[in-house]
Amino acid sequence: MAPGHSSRGDGRTGPGRTSTPSAREIAAPAGAGASVTILDALSDPNLFGRQFAGESWTAWRALLAALFGLAPDGDALALYRGCTGRETPPVGLVREAWVVAGRRAGKSRIAALVAVILACFRDYGEVLAAGEVGTVMVLAADRKQARTVMRYVRGLLAGSLLLARKVAHETRESIELRNRVVIEVHTSSYRAVRGYTIVAAVLDEIAFWPDPESANPDVETVNALRPAMATVPGALLLATSTPYARRGALWTAFERHHGQDDDPVLVWRAPTRTMNPSVDEKLIDSAYAEDPAAAAAEWGAEFRADIESFLTAEAVDAVTVADRRELALAAGIGYVGFCDPSGGSGQDSMTLGVAHLSDRVAVLDALREVRPPFSLDEVVRDFALLLRSYRVTRAVGDRYAGEWPRERFREHGIEYQPAEKTKSELYGELLPFVNGRRVELLEDPRLRVQLLGLERRTGRGRDNIDHAPGRHDDLANAAAGAVVLAAPASRADALDLGGFLDANSTTLALKARGWRCERLGRLEVGCVHCKHSCAIRTASARS
Repeated sequence: MAPGHSSRGDGRTGPGRTSTPSAREIAAPAGAGASVTILDALSDPNLFGRQFAGESWTAWRALLAALFGLAPDGDALALYRGCTGRETPPVGLVREAWVVAGRRAGKSRIAALVAVILACFRDYGEVLAAGEVGTVMVLAADRKQARTVMRYVRGLLAGSLLLARKVAHETRESIELRNRVVIEVHTSSYRAVRGYTIVAAVLDEIAFWPDPESANPDVETVNALRPAMATVPGALLLATSTPYARRGALWTAFERHHGQDDDPVLVWRAPTRTMNPSVDEKLIDSAYAEDPAAAAAEWGAEFRADIESFLTAEAVDAVTVADRRELALAAGIGYVGFCDPSGGSGQDSMTLGVAHLSDRVAVLDALREVRPPFSLDEVVRDFALLLRSYRVTRAVGDRYAGEWPRERFREHGIEYQPAEKTKSELYGELLPFVNGRRVELLEDPRLRVQLLGLERRTGRGRDNIDHAPGRHDDLANAAAGAVVLAAPASRADALDLGGFLDANSTTLALKARGWRCERLGRLEVGCVHCKHSCAIRTASARS
């Protein structure tokens, strides 16, 4: 069966096969007698009636009816049409659904509800081999976020005596049921989903999935899930999220499938107040007044048009030298160093980049990253050793934590100078070197992921370049800082190299760029500090 296509079944059963549940069978617990629909289950106080009572769940009932093959009518049909852009509801059960909704809309609670329904109310016995279990997978940005959904799952199971009896065993991150189905928490990694028989997958806040080892964790994870679910009739992939930038799996699903009648993939988009009218409207109005672009995404469920990817994979790969991890010191070359400090705790790494200029190409020679927790003294000592091994005695660094970087590096013979340029400005100067292929980067998977994770945000008359929410750019910052120092973008910047390097390294770096002193016709160490009007600081020319 092709991923994403509705499964109507042919009634046959046998090894590895089962008939697809009908709309009226979907919410029928084993041994419960007469079948009930998902809407019946939401109204039944012995199932979910107490948790989902009230008019605030009206829009969600319309969505759930469509997911489970029930034709909405009246107000529910109007909601369906308004949120999906379609005229006609799906015929039969949906195999893949994407819900784009604003903050506090109730997405995580509905995700938990769907996980419980698909785990408890279906019989997968004909699909599972002897000793095999089916997995309802709850995936989120990290395990902490996924456990939020699991808390709702536990609450739904404990809130019904009928469902509570189905629980055989619980751990912090899984619930094993007596019908050979396990509800499990997983992180947003394509590696984590392999090797499972997945009967359903719930993807929470997919637009904000980070992964230090992958530039596109959402796309890769979804691509790994679809084959794992393809042989399970009635399996549902449900992704829910507040929208973000116009990229990634959520945006692709919306762009391709929203508003398309008879499309096997259902996409539902609605602002917060549509899905949860109990949210204070004044709170939302205040958010729009403060930052309209952010509020339109957070509360209005609109993808942001003011955010775009900064670097393309093709551009970064073109300037990455395959199998180059680090370059040794070379004679006659001036090196520069750039440090991105960190406090040693929290989430940020401390990083260092070393670079030089060769034939007008900025070359990244070395890159170091120390992830927290770590000892500041030990890291500064190691970084200072690396700098001195490249004859660098004066390094530039991100402005962080006041004076402590200066003091710590000074103890190890390195003068630490806070960068005059902001991180965003460094990235802006890096761009033409990457796109113009005037830089050589080391092959470092984490550096690549961080460079591709950079975003350009337009607002208030200027651009700002930074990492996406939930991601990091410590390695990217160190690499960009070193590259920009090694290859100044303008003549004026080139003449200021003495502020970053010692006199000898400055002379070597300027020689590499082809500069000379007009008075002497050559460069000497003393030219860096020469006070004559023809000195390199004020009057230099190409040799």
